[in-house]
Amino acid sequence: MTSQTPAGKNLKGTWNQAILTFLFPILLVLGVRWALFEPFVIPSGSMIPNLLIHDHILVKKFAYGLHLPFSDKWLFQWAPPQRADIVVFKYPENPDVYYIKRLIGVPGDEVVVKAGQITLNGEALPLDHRQDSQFESGFTYYDEHLDSSSHLIRFMDYKFDDDPPAQTFKVPEGHYFFMGDNRDQSSDSRVWGFVKADYVVGRAWAIWLSCDSTLPSMRFMCDPAQMRWSRLFKTIQ
Repeated sequence: MTSQTPAGKNLKGTWNQAILTFLFPILLVLGVRWALFEPFVIPSGSMIPNLLIHDHILVKKFAYGLHLPFSDKWLFQWAPPQRADIVVFKYPENPDVYYIKRLIGVPGDEVVVKAGQITLNGEALPLDHRQDSQFESGFTYYDEHLDSSSHLIRFMDYKFDDDPPAQTFKVPEGHYFFMGDNRDQSSDSRVWGFVKADYVVGRAWAIWLSCDSTLPSMRFMCDPAQMRWSRLFKTIQ
């Protein structure tokens, strides 16, 4: 004689397995987005020449710590953002919108900006002129040196005001000062002020997809015929 498991128990086991099978991928994706990596798409040219419109990037959510789920508050914070990091953060005037800029000033810093050039705590950031036949005409490019790193920035050749007044910003505690690498075509902390530390989302890490234009019928998808193959899997400096 063979024993049989009651039908009710079989049914219960089947439902538990079905629910687990359905929920596990969702929880896995949510967990990765919360703690590890989150994808973003660059919507504007404020970070040209280092990030281009339609660059699809991955942001390290764990670079500085972890936020409480569905909250701006930090659960753990093991490293503060460093000057020169390219950071994704919530826009101070509308936290539902995400911005990406380069971190220039940390709490306690005095940042003086004149015509896009920076003096940090009394010392002008060195600029080395760069020339390359692939650079877009109408702009001048420099390597800007900040702390122990350097990065490429650009200025428009045409200036609306040849001698603009200097702007001075004293970064308060718990806040950061950000600027775009496309100095004359960036809305950043010079315009809308400082960013709260709680609004920091993570550090930009790599470009995983890039294209010159998207599909007309699906604006969120790259046009396969307009791919920028040389930018794929490029780490972000």
